[in-house]
This record gives sequence, structure tokens and C-alpha cells, in this order.
Amino acid sequence: MDDSGIKKQNWDVKETELFLEILKELDMKKCLDGRKVRNNKLFKVAHRRMTAAGYHRSVDQLKFRWKLLKSAYYKCKREPDSPAPTKIQGWWRYEKTMVAIMESRHPLVGPGVNSDRNDEVTEESDGEASVLHWPQPCPDNTTQNLDLIGNQAVAAFYWRREGNLITDHLSTRIYHICIKMDPEMDSQLKIGFIGAGNMAFGIAKGILSGNVLPANVKVSAPSSRNLGRFQELGIAVTHSNIEVVCGSDVVFVAVKPHLVPLVLKEVTQHVTGRHMIVSVAAGVTLATLEELLPENSVAIRLMPNLPCLVQEGALLFARGSHAKQEDGALLRSLLHRCGLVEEAPEAWIDIHTGLSGSGVAFVYLFAEALAEGAVKMGMPSALAHSIASQTVLGAGRLLRDSGKHPAQLRSEVCTPGGTTIYGLHTLEQGGVRASTMSAVESATERARELGRKSTAGSRK
Repeated sequence: MDDSGIKKQNWDVKETELFLEILKELDMKKCLDGRKVRNNKLFKVAHRRMTAAGYHRSVDQLKFRWKLLKSAYYKCKREPDSPAPTKIQGWWRYEKTMVAIMESRHPLVGPGVNSDRNDEVTEESDGEASVLHWPQPCPDNTTQNLDLIGNQAVAAFYWRREGNLITDHLSTRIYHICIKMDPEMDSQLKIGFIGAGNMAFGIAKGILSGNVLPANVKVSAPSSRNLGRFQELGIAVTHSNIEVVCGSDVVFVAVKPHLVPLVLKEVTQHVTGRHMIVSVAAGVTLATLEELLPENSVAIRLMPNLPCLVQEGALLFARGSHAKQEDGALLRSLLHRCGLVEEAPEAWIDIHTGLSGSGVAFVYLFAEALAEGAVKMGMPSALAHSIASQTVLGAGRLLRDSGKHPAQLRSEVCTPGGTTIYGLHTLEQGGVRASTMSAVESATERARELGRKSTAGSRK
């Protein structure tokens, strides 16, 4: 240990043994199957305990170490007569502890579950597994302590992907079975982007900050101009839209509205029942999407905004006639790191475009005007713009986190006869409130106009 009390970078025997003992203890306390200690909450607790012991690893480093140890365990299971795996130096030192964790048996594991094989396939620890094998149904009480949010939708999505029909009365049962089998199934989803603009990039960054791996994402664009930044994230790129569709479960169509009919006509014969098609094109209606796609295709219309680039976006989506509730939950689970994600009737999507999609530019205009006002009064431009951006950021966060109405927060800033009320009076004289409302109205009407044009264009 150095002077700072931080252990060396390489994992030593004591550190690994401590890590495994912590995971085993946390697993037993939660009464879960030992193979499920990859639950994110447990890793966070393990991280705190490791830090307290003087081992300063990130949560992601702990997860990666656990994944390597499981890879060695599975290799031993597949090839019991082979020498100890060389993938992890000194694996045999931890073999007993790993076996105790991986082969523990608790009441939650039903007798009909082939635990080792199921876990290996769903975890894809060797990077080779691609087909899910479903366990026998578990008793209803086996999942009462598990977090169902997000994973429910992923489980149901995979059930449909394997060609099984989901009915409402079976959905919950399927969810429970699959979540029990793998609480991080969304890491296996294959995500595709047709289009490489800012919206695609922002969404991709948000998705990658969750459980989805860069190796499971692919982006296509006709030119290489915008593909470099995706490659920097470890995402594969191509110029073939068909390649993206064939290799993906969820496909984001992130092209200009007038290009949507051309793109969907190109790939439509490759869209199957396992796909979810998500359009982020302004004004392109669900009716248009479903008309261009094969019958019964799952289509969702999504409207993000530019702050998705920094995971502070506002995203609204509407489901098509063949998209189930679990499809919407899956999309929400994928996008939750991008910012606020809400579902709404399709009629509200165009309003959201005017409010938030275009509204970002309205805020920038106001921030620019704030800074220029300060410059007029003698402040240097760079400092004025820095303070203006921070003012907008701080006001937005306070508005979001306080839960208060904007008018209430505004009144809290004003003092009788103070500077703020004088400034607000000037803004009102300039009609800022009416102008802003009219701007949202104009942008919304334009989005609706684009929708009418896209519908007319798809029928030609």
C-alpha cells in the first residue's frame, strides 16, 4: 500500500478473496441465488466496503472482475478435464469460493431450472451465446423482492423475439421468470441507428451509460462525416442501412423527415416481428410509419431534444397500434439515462416538438440576450456568456428539482422595489410572454404541417 492508502492496480489474492466474500455475504443476506450477485445495488454496497478496506476500485471495475471470474468458472464447467483456465491468473486460488457462490442453492431456485446453463447463456460471459433458453416457471413468491422496473419489458421483448406470443394474462408471469433468470438482460439487446446526427449520437451516449455494450450497437450513414465520434465510443459503423436492421432488435430511424419513406422502403423487407422501429423524425406520424413497414410491425414515435447530448434531454414517445405496454417500458428503460422520458398520446408529440425540441433554441436566444445585456452594461463578453449559461442551468435545475410552479420561484426572486421586478416589468413591456407562447405555437404548427406532408408523401 502506498502513502495514500490505495492498493496497487493489479488485483492481488487478498483483494479478490475479500471481494468474493463480500459478494457472497450480500447475496446470502438478500436470499438470492448466488449467481445473481451482479445486481447493481449489491455492487454499490460492495464498492463501499472495498473502499473502507483500502481498495479503491470503481463499481465498473468490480463488475468487470466478477465477469472474468465467472468466465473462468464456466470454462471449468464446460471443460472439466482441461487444465485450470489461464484467462485469470491464479484462478484456482478462488475456485472454492466461486463454486460456493455459483452453485449455492436457495429456495428461490426451482427444481426445474437448469441454473448453470441458463445463467451462462443469459450472461454471455464468453461473448458467444446469442439465444436465450427459458427456465421452467418459478413460484409466484420468487420475484417479490426483485426490482421489476425496466427488466420486465426486456424479458417480454426477448420472449417475443424468440417467436412466442405474448398475451396480457401471461405477460407478468413471463416477466417474473425472465427477470429471475437475468436482472440485466438489456445488456444483450442489439441496438441500431440509421442516421448519425446529433439526436442519434445523444441517444447512443445515453444508452451506453446504461447496461448496453458498445459492441451491441451499430450505426449507419451514407457518408463518414459523422461516424468518427461513434467509433470513439466503440460503436461499429457502416454505410448499409440493411446491415443495421438485420443485426438489431431495436432500430432508431434518425434521419431527416423527408428521408424516412426512402429509408423504410429500403429496409422494410428485412423488418421482422423481433424488431422495434423507433422514429425520431419530426412530424412523421405513426400512421405513416406503419404504412411503410410490414403489417403488425412494432413502431414507436420518439421526440428527443438536443440536451440528450449531455444526458439532460426531454424525450416524449407514443406507441403505434401494435406496440405493447412492455415495448414502451423497454424504450423507457433504454433511454432513462438520456434525461426525462415520458409516454403520451401521439397528438402531444408535435406540441413537445414546439415546447422542447424547438424550445431549446428559444432558451439559447434568451441566454444570448442576457449575456449581451451584460456586455452593454460593461461586462467582458466571455464572462457574460459564462454567467448567462450558468444562470440558465441553475434556474432550470431549481425549477425541476423544487417541484414548484415557475411563477412561485419567480416571486421568490422578486423583492418589493428591487432590481428583479424592474427588469420583469421591462420584459413584459416587450411582450416576452406572448412572444414565447406564439413561438411554441408556430413550431407546433410547423411540426403538424410536416406530418401532413409525410403522410401525403408516403401514399404516392
